[in-house]
Amino acid sequence: MITIEELQAGIVLPIDKPRQWTSFQAVNKVKAVVRNTYGLKKFKIGHAGTLDPLASGLLLICLGKATKKIPALQDGDKVYTGTMVLGATTPCYDLEQAIDHRYPYSHITPALLSEIRQQFVGTIMQVPPMFSAVKVDGQRAYEYARRDDPSAIIQPKPVTIYSFDITSFRSGLESEETDNATNNKLTTPNQQQTTTQLYKNPQGSIPPELPQVDFRIRCGKGTYIRSLARDFGLALGSGAYLSALRREQVGEYTLDQALTLDQVEWKLKS
Repeated sequence: MITIEELQAGIVLPIDKPRQWTSFQAVNKVKAVVRNTYGLKKFKIGHAGTLDPLASGLLLICLGKATKKIPALQDGDKVYTGTMVLGATTPCYDLEQAIDHRYPYSHITPALLSEIRQQFVGTIMQVPPMFSAVKVDGQRAYEYARRDDPSAIIQPKPVTIYSFDITSFRSGLESEETDNATNNKLTTPNQQQTTTQLYKNPQGSIPPELPQVDFRIRCGKGTYIRSLARDFGLALGSGAYLSALRREQVGEYTLDQALTLDQVEWKLKS
């Protein structure tokens, strides 16, 4: 069992945050387990890097003196996998809101995807999403976005993308038969499912005619994958938004080390 003294000296719990949980809710869940296990009323706890509610994966929760490590942990490189839907956009660049615009997508091919993705490897300038916690004149950007206030201007900032790989391309259902030969070169049998089978969209089903790409990205601190999806869609001469995102690595911590929230009590007592 992890003793109170060890906990207060500092531990880092790698958690596999479930989809549709906020990072704050995950921290509160761990906090409740610690209180029930040790009878502590006050102790230090925090997390190293927010994950959006519709993202899942590695969330580092720090306890005791390990909270001092949070800035260093946040500086670690990240690895993400996920899916982008092409040919449309949403205001928040993911599934939190419904599609607001549609764009041409019939010109998108695996060759074009491979060519365009190379533009996003290296140090690039990126504008964070309006629906984010970035501060603008002392207020969170999402506060402006929620009241539809156009006065907020978020300045671009440099971020580093170390690698950006397209791991699968699925054309829409309308052209599925003609494009199967091409798609099969890029997908494995278990990736042939449609997104409506894989993910639950809070705003309704993803239009089945829209093409989708799976990706794997290694990036530096401060990178917004939602913004990368937006910019990737623009560079393709179309639109794009995230339908799934999973964080697999933060610095030296990987997802295979992570606990589910239900396993936290077992970890503390084992």
